[in-house]
Parts: sequence; C-alpha cells; structure tokens
Amino acid sequence: MMRNDDQAFQMMLERRRLLRGAAMLGAGAAVMSPLPVLAASSQSAAIRKAAEAGKDASIKRIRDWIALPSIAAENRNMAEGAAYMADLARDAGFSNVEIVPTDGHPGVFGTIDVGAPRTLGIYFMYDVKQFDPAEWSSPPLEGRMVERPGFGQAIMGRGAVNQKGPEAAFLAALHAIRAAKAKLPVNIVLVCEGEEEIGSPHFRQIATKPNVLAALRKCEGIFIPFASQGRTGNVTVNLGSKGIIELELVASGEKWGRGPKGDVHSSLKAMVDSPAWRLVQALQTLVTPDGNKPAIEGWFENVRPLTEREKTLIREAAKAGDEAQQKAALGVTHWIDNLAYDDALIRLAQEPTVNIEGLVAGYTGPGGKTILPGRAVAKLDLRLVPDQTRAEAEQKLRAHLDKHGFKDVGVNVSGGYDPTEVAEDSRLVRSELATYEQLGIATSLNPRMAGSWPGATFTAPPVSIPAAHFGIGHGSGAHAPDEYYLVDSTNPKVAGLVDATMGFAEFLYTLAAIK
Repeated sequence: MMRNDDQAFQMMLERRRLLRGAAMLGAGAAVMSPLPVLAASSQSAAIRKAAEAGKDASIKRIRDWIALPSIAAENRNMAEGAAYMADLARDAGFSNVEIVPTDGHPGVFGTIDVGAPRTLGIYFMYDVKQFDPAEWSSPPLEGRMVERPGFGQAIMGRGAVNQKGPEAAFLAALHAIRAAKAKLPVNIVLVCEGEEEIGSPHFRQIATKPNVLAALRKCEGIFIPFASQGRTGNVTVNLGSKGIIELELVASGEKWGRGPKGDVHSSLKAMVDSPAWRLVQALQTLVTPDGNKPAIEGWFENVRPLTEREKTLIREAAKAGDEAQQKAALGVTHWIDNLAYDDALIRLAQEPTVNIEGLVAGYTGPGGKTILPGRAVAKLDLRLVPDQTRAEAEQKLRAHLDKHGFKDVGVNVSGGYDPTEVAEDSRLVRSELATYEQLGIATSLNPRMAGSWPGATFTAPPVSIPAAHFGIGHGSGAHAPDEYYLVDSTNPKVAGLVDATMGFAEFLYTLAAIK
C-alpha cells in the first residue's frame, strides 16, 4: 500500500526529523497557536471564538452521552443509543438522518451537502464496553471532572475517549463553523454503528444499504475521530489496522458425549470426564507452549511480512517514543521474548495473535465449591494482519480443532472483520499529515496499529475508499476502569477540548484545499 521509491522515502524521513525538531523547539505553542498557513484557515479565529463560546455545551454533550451507555454485549440501551445518536447528528447540521435497521442493532446515517467539490466520510460508534462500577474511582456514568497529573482536567466515564469524547469534539467543530457563519468546506457523510465493541457483526449491512453506499462512494475517504496525543504531544499516523475475530470456544459434556451434561460433585472426577479440562487441552493446541505464537495449521500461510521500509518507519517512531512510560502504563517490566523496544513494536505490527479474553467454567464466587462443571467457555479474540481474511481464519480454526480431535468443541463467532490498509499517498492521509504540520505537531508514520476497527468495510469493495484515524487531544482507559478524555489541558504540548475541536475544523479545510 506504500510507495517503494527509496529517494522519496529518505526525503520523507528527513522531513519527519525536521518537523519533530521544530515541534520540540516550539512545544509551548504547538497546539495553542495553530499556524494559519492554509488559505481556508483565515476563518480560524472566528471558528475558535465560537468553539470557546460553545465549550460548556460541548462538555454537556459529552456528559449526557456518557450517561446513556449503549452496550451491545448486554443488549442495553441500543434503541435509545441509536435515537440519541440521530438527535446529535441533526443538532450538528446533518440532514436526511435515518436510523438504519440491521439483523442486529441499528446504525445511523446522515449527510451534510453544501455543494462543495469534495466529500468526506465520518465513522462514529455509539456503543461502549461493559463496566464494573466497583473498579472505578469515579462513577462511570456521571462524567465527573477529575485531575489527571501531567495533563489537566478531564471528564471521566465509560466511553469518554472510546469514542464519545473525540466524536463530540468533531460535532463541536461543526457547531463552531456554523456559529461563526463560516462556510463548511466539504460535504460530509456520517455512518454510525452500535456494535463496534462486539466486532461489528452487522455493520456491512449499514454501509452497503443502497443510499448509504451511494453516498460513501462519493467520499475522498472516511475517518474515525481519535484522541491521538500522549504526554509529548506527538502523533502517530497509522497506515492500517489489524483485523479481528471475536468468538467463544465451548466444551460441554452434552456435545462431547463424555462428562456430565450439568455440574456434578467433584468427587466423581475419578470416574467422570471433565469438559473443563477438555477445553484446556483444545486451547493448548492453538499456540506454542509459551502461548506467544499461533500454532493453528496454515495460520501464517497468507501473512504478509513487513517490508524493510515499514520496519524502518517503526524504528524511527520508537526513537521518539517513551519506552519506560509505556511499560509503566501497561504495568509490565519486559516485552515478549525479552525483545528490545523497537523489535517489540515491529512484532506488535507484524504478528497475528490468539488471545484469551476470559475463561468461564463452574463456580467463580468467593471460596470454593466442589463441583465438576458440565460446560466450559473460553472467550477469544484473534487479531489478523494482511493478507489474512476473517473467512480464511475461521475456516482454519475449525479445521485445526477437527484435525486435533476436538470436533465437539463449538466455535461461536460473534463478530469480526478483515485488516485495514490505507495508502500513504491518498488524499486522506496527505490531508492528515498536512493538518498536523500546520498545527506544529510532530508526526511519525506507523504501517499498522495493533488495535482494530471496521475500516475494511470501507476499504474493500463495494465501497473502496481510504479509511483512517485522525484527531488531536488526549484520553486513556479505553475498555478499562477510570476511562477519561482531556478537557482543560495544563500540558502545553497536548490539546484540550477546544484545541481538539479546532484540529477537526482545520482538517476539514485542509482536505478541501489540498491538491
């Protein structure tokens, strides 16, 4: 997906080094004083004034959204979440807004047509991950303002950064442009789903609905709003994302034909087979003994190794990274196989994975309970890299279990999609890089992020448009307790809510103007 011209590559690397140096010299003004280089950004002052005036409304928008958790895995507030998303879209200026039904939970579609020469797609998700209030230092649905050392005041709650905060900042940009009486420079197509956190099992139905598909195919590309900044303020521009399959492996006495159909007394283990141990044995065949490499037959058959250029990009990014801070944030002291930081990052981008999310069997409450469970479940996610596909991976997993004598072990796939790739020379990526440059933010290119999102729905036929992430600002704790999104930054290198809002506005004008 990336050019192979060595001279152009070296020029790009040198440009990154110069840009990084310039950002470090002027770190105090990197975000707070965006450079008005683009002709269209002559309206920036008026838009910023409107964004500042609308800040309280933006905070309320995020807080109210956090208070309505739509959790697909629990079938919680899904219709309400879609209706609220539709209201947010209408309030931000989208017309023809519709709630799009699927065989699962609904999505939302809307457009803004200002007659501009170019059209941009925007992808939203309105669903969030599950949460346990007992694990949080602040109630997860209240959206309280909390102090985050080294960053400033942040709003804390489930969905704050993944993705309601960044999405609300994009909506705030639309509100500010309208309030400033500035002309929106591009047409916008909004496509939203409520099942991203369970692997987007029905999102393709939304994207390929005839009127949605027709609108998407007019787009220069589509992006998901993102809070991309860490403590240094630097941004990584990802040229792709891993794919994913979410599934359960199920072993039961009933289907196996051995062991109990339900839970029995554990003293009977001496003469009764155990479905739980059956599942453990099946799991052991999926990976090497250390658990670090998939051992499913044919799993690496279509894995495309990173090129030397892609590895060089990662090593360049590693030089600007903070290994110690990342280890501390993750609570680890060593990388896998004791790899050096840059080698661990290369492995992170290059390798497909088989991960156990959770194991459920028998009694899991306090103390012990002497039973032999009749059923055991392993929740897995499989991360995929180019040129693997979801369909291929599912077939190979089933074939592997059958070959190893586990035909009785059920494979229940709940969702997933292929890896995503985007060309560096696409107008979408060039607009991202140009916007960051105008804002004085140092960037590095990453061939592939380890996380997943359903971008392949857009990059593959029949849509076939570039798809990527974009955004400044900061947040943390996605899928974890104490999730937050930065509102008032005390770190001069990192954007708060108003500056993140302005980042999205500048991106719209950049996309409209770039050749």
